[in-house]
Amino acid sequence: MNRRIIIAGGGTGGHIFPALAIAGALKKKEPDVDILFVGAKGKMEMEKIPQAGYPIVGIDIAGYNRSSLIKNIALPYKLIKSFLQVKEIFKSFHPQAAIGVGGYSSYPVLRYAQAKGIPTFIHESNSFAGKSNMMLGKKATRIFTASDGMEKFFPSSRTMHTGNPVRKKVVANQITRQEGIAFFGLDPQYITVLITGGSLGAKSINEAIGAGITQLTSHHIQLIWQTGKSFSSQAAAYAVESKLIWTSEFIADMEYAYAAADIVVSRSGSVLYELCAVQKPVIFVPYPHAAEDHQMANAQNLVLKNAAILVADKNAGKDLVNEIVKLANDQPLQEMLKENIGKMAITDADEKIAEEILKTLHA
Repeated sequence: MNRRIIIAGGGTGGHIFPALAIAGALKKKEPDVDILFVGAKGKMEMEKIPQAGYPIVGIDIAGYNRSSLIKNIALPYKLIKSFLQVKEIFKSFHPQAAIGVGGYSSYPVLRYAQAKGIPTFIHESNSFAGKSNMMLGKKATRIFTASDGMEKFFPSSRTMHTGNPVRKKVVANQITRQEGIAFFGLDPQYITVLITGGSLGAKSINEAIGAGITQLTSHHIQLIWQTGKSFSSQAAAYAVESKLIWTSEFIADMEYAYAAADIVVSRSGSVLYELCAVQKPVIFVPYPHAAEDHQMANAQNLVLKNAAILVADKNAGKDLVNEIVKLANDQPLQEMLKENIGKMAITDADEKIAEEILKTLHA
């Protein structure tokens, strides 16, 4: 009988891409394994997972809203409803293991699996563990971590530093800078900055770049700018005014963007591990409302190793564009950042995780 595994989580590309990488590695090692994803209804995994060729079931779950307490009134109801939905999913799919990658759906799925004595595996992608994962970690079969030193959050005997799974097409990038630049219709003679606030965009980054367009273009800095939905029309207007700007709400072919970029401006969620793999000089603007401020912890971890530059979200408006211009004009600093961030790259995390899961299930 085929082995059946549930992978739960999502919400952002930072959870979805590692989940897909783990699924791919499991399939590669055991082609007849059945994988079912469980996500939160209305979140981007409900679209991205089927696009990658995997089945997904959505449950009614939402996270705790830190900015509006009134929005949390329905949370207990949603939690109870999600557990009932998870119960039905387990009854029809009969999984032999459950993997949680972070995101709202991870908690009810892994909690239910643990209550039923089904092996559970957690992947913690941040350098500061989330509360849900810490609770789940007490009974998890294995906890895989992207950062080292995570034993302070989880039982050390069951914690394994694997790194963060990154997209194979990003890691195996054979695209030259010239090809990347041509893909976006830009000019190879100018320094190119990739601006990305993640799959959903970043208000502070977008507004800082919008306000500093003249300063950037006057220094012959050209942009590949992923804006997210909410800023796409404003950014498109800037692109009409200058041939140095390429913009879109979402970049599907990120490997071309990485190849073209001389510098990257980014949030510091799970994308941080892709940036280690592609060895780019990075300016991080951590998302300030991330749970346990984990994006700041992620970025500081690299800054302490002279592997990145950090601009606080609240200072983006006054400092970000100046930092971009400064870095664009400092080749030795670019080289140092590239070298140091590259030292932190782990490109086989998905294989290590898949191997450990299958080994446990075969035992």
